[in-house]
Amino acid sequence: MSSQSITTAFQNHFGYAPLLVRAPGRVNLIGEHTDYNGGFVLPAAVDKEIHFAVGLNGSDTARLVAQDLNETHDFSLTEEVKPGKTQWANYLKGVVAQMQRKGLAVPGFDCVFGGNIPLGAGMSSSAAIECGLAFALNKLLGGKFDRLELAHMGQAAEHEFAGVKSGLMDQFASLFGRAGHVVRLDCRSLDYEYFPFDTTTYRLILCNSGVKHALASSEYNTRRQECEQGVALIKQYYPTVHSLRDITLTQLKEHQTELGDVLYRRCSYVVEENLRVEAACLHLLGGNFQAFGQEMYGSHAGLRDKYEVSCRELDVLVELARPLPGVLGARMMGGGFGGCTINLVETDKVDAFVESMTAGYQRELNLTLETYRATIVSGVEVVESVEAGR
Repeated sequence: MSSQSITTAFQNHFGYAPLLVRAPGRVNLIGEHTDYNGGFVLPAAVDKEIHFAVGLNGSDTARLVAQDLNETHDFSLTEEVKPGKTQWANYLKGVVAQMQRKGLAVPGFDCVFGGNIPLGAGMSSSAAIECGLAFALNKLLGGKFDRLELAHMGQAAEHEFAGVKSGLMDQFASLFGRAGHVVRLDCRSLDYEYFPFDTTTYRLILCNSGVKHALASSEYNTRRQECEQGVALIKQYYPTVHSLRDITLTQLKEHQTELGDVLYRRCSYVVEENLRVEAACLHLLGGNFQAFGQEMYGSHAGLRDKYEVSCRELDVLVELARPLPGVLGARMMGGGFGGCTINLVETDKVDAFVESMTAGYQRELNLTLETYRATIVSGVEVVESVEAGR
């Protein structure tokens, strides 16, 4: 779904020229389940995107069109906006509600959106939807909010209107992406730093397991609770501890018996994953992609054995990738129990990699594999500024 087709759809529906905005999905190269533990993540915005056409309509009604679904949804802006039964509309309504809460009188607007972020692949289509509309409305209404405030609004919309207690990474990556760079975000201080990532010599290839196990959301919330329990126990001995970010492996080891097997494995995974993110950034600065790839493998092993959020399909994909020529690293990406693996592959080996992985997945699990070649792009931006409103 191109920006041109979204513009055309907008003009057919509403009859005037909109503001056009592009909102990218994201990949996370390493640093999984660290965000809600005050740790480090290393995402990048990629060229799987949602395009928005938005304009002010001079009324007190918001009119939404989900072009890919061929569905519409209208809601009034004269009262407090609340979630409803139309799930896709809740992400957008959540953003409007956050703006209202910040004291912005959101006037009537029209919005058509659609894109090519594969659903259920863990590339954060929801964050792109939230950030795209937030950015467009902010632009149309005088640019009162900065990108970080918009990211927080998107996250709050996700929490309150979609019921997903996610960290800030997805919205941050969509808004702060930079072409040719990954961004390391400190989820505690919100400090961030860009690291060059050469996607000409090496490519990021996503392999979509095609499954999403029902466990995903309940287990996600359970992991959060387990981490909190671990922190509460360690805090009794070290009062300055506020999150797993503050805890060392030595401290965990000292209290391993009290923590018990499960909490010890959960907490040690998160502490180790933070160390892997820091090491991975040093490898990037040194141009050592081989070592970077090894950190990816380490991340997957931890997610599989200690955090226990992988699944057979993801494990098969990582093991199929490991021996192939030109593969430097592979790991599951996202919350777990399905979605994609992210693979670091030498560019001239990509075609053979895709062919081998597709055949192997069919052979091992009798499942069809979808793959995506990801290029790192810049974050949410205006595609072309047409005077919007009438």
